[in-house]
Amino acid sequence: MARTDVTPAQRLDDAFAERTNALVMPFLVCGYPDGDTFVDIAAAAAEAGGGVLEIGIPFSDPIMDGPVIQEATNALLAKGQRTAGAIELIARAAEATGRPLVAMTYYNLIFRYGLDAFARALADAGATGAIVPDLSVEDSGPWRDACGRAGIAPVFIAAQTSTPERLRAIGAAARGFVYAASLLGVTGVRESMDDRARALVASIREETDLPVAVGIGVSTAEHARAVASYADGVIVGSAVVKRISGSSSPARDVGAFVSDLVKAVLSA
Repeated sequence: MARTDVTPAQRLDDAFAERTNALVMPFLVCGYPDGDTFVDIAAAAAEAGGGVLEIGIPFSDPIMDGPVIQEATNALLAKGQRTAGAIELIARAAEATGRPLVAMTYYNLIFRYGLDAFARALADAGATGAIVPDLSVEDSGPWRDACGRAGIAPVFIAAQTSTPERLRAIGAAARGFVYAASLLGVTGVRESMDDRARALVASIREETDLPVAVGIGVSTAEHARAVASYADGVIVGSAVVKRISGSSSPARDVGAFVSDLVKAVLSA
């Protein structure tokens, strides 16, 4: 069960501090393929060893997401899912899993909802942090302030093109962890990992003591094993969502995949 004597962000900090291996961090699209099944999938991912779950809140223009996640997002929006409903599902997933959940969405949605209202809604739902890919660290002050008041962690993304100065700014602004984008471009299933991800993680660590989780393109157990040898977290998104699409038993299939990822990480 989640601890109640600490802030949400502290729960995320604790998950990284208490790890013995890199954390496997599955990404799920909130409410996909439907609300009840989504909660079952989240529970299966946690039971299989997912240490932190990243939950994407559907938005109409997901600029970071590739075709697999876009298709899932569009299906939910077409069915009428809205932000309030997604937050309710995050609360159900938090209760079902007992794991730290980190939301991922886009700034237009947050701005329309209200920065303080959105941050507080996430905290009340049991989320421990939020990733906002289209919000630059330079423009993030009001959002970081709202996160601070709500007690959740603002997580920022570092790219292979990030300068040392930018990495330093990201490290100073972020809490929880830094998301290292393993390659340039959108999320998606890849055949191989970019070797430059290791160098990016090393560069981030020169500028901050925060944990570093690698995402974008991590698609197989072999990828996870490789990333776990140099990073603190392994984020797997499109490869997880792909196992949900068209599956007759998505919770079982995602659980089995996450279990394989965890076994690979343990052998890194």
